Amino acid sequence: MLKGSTVGLRARHEDDIPILRTELYDDVVNASRAEGGPWRPIKPNSNDPRLVVDDEQQGSVAFSVVELEGDTLVGTATLWGIDNHNRSAHIGLGLRPSCRGKGYGTDVVAVLCHYGFVVRGLHRLQIETLADNSAMLRSAERNGFVREGVLRSSAWVMGEFLDEVILGLLAQDWKPESKA
Repeated sequence: MLKGSTVGLRARHEDDIPILRTELYDDVVNASRAEGGPWRPIKPNSNDPRLVVDDEQQGSVAFSVVELEGDTLVGTATLWGIDNHNRSAHIGLGLRPSCRGKGYGTDVVAVLCHYGFVVRGLHRLQIETLADNSAMLRSAERNGFVREGVLRSSAWVMGEFLDEVILGLLAQDWKPESKA
């Protein structure tokens, strides 16, 4: 398990899947904002890659996020779009509704940075998020990510176009304790 100050990132367990399905993916509004595509229902026992981790897939690494104290499932974290040639990847996370607003997001981003830069030897990490996702923007910036641009009206979400913000962090600019 990869450990931060409050959360750990571990392999997805079978008993995580029903909770994640119900609290993250069956929530139409949340899933529509997070997925970058239209929401669609997931049938029970589905092998949907958002839930069931494929250990053979080289382009992404999915984790379940747990509270270190008590091992409670907090959400998901992913390093995706891994490009071994350019040594870059993207960060994504989703927190259960009851776990939002507690600082877990900042810690998850910190642990993903450690995994990307130290464990994987990457040079660049990137985050794309909706411009109104202040929690993700705050978590990214507290970990040293810099706003690099805005994609105007690039995301169709629940009947309207929204702006997306692109944030980047280079290995040489990363400070492991930069959660100001």
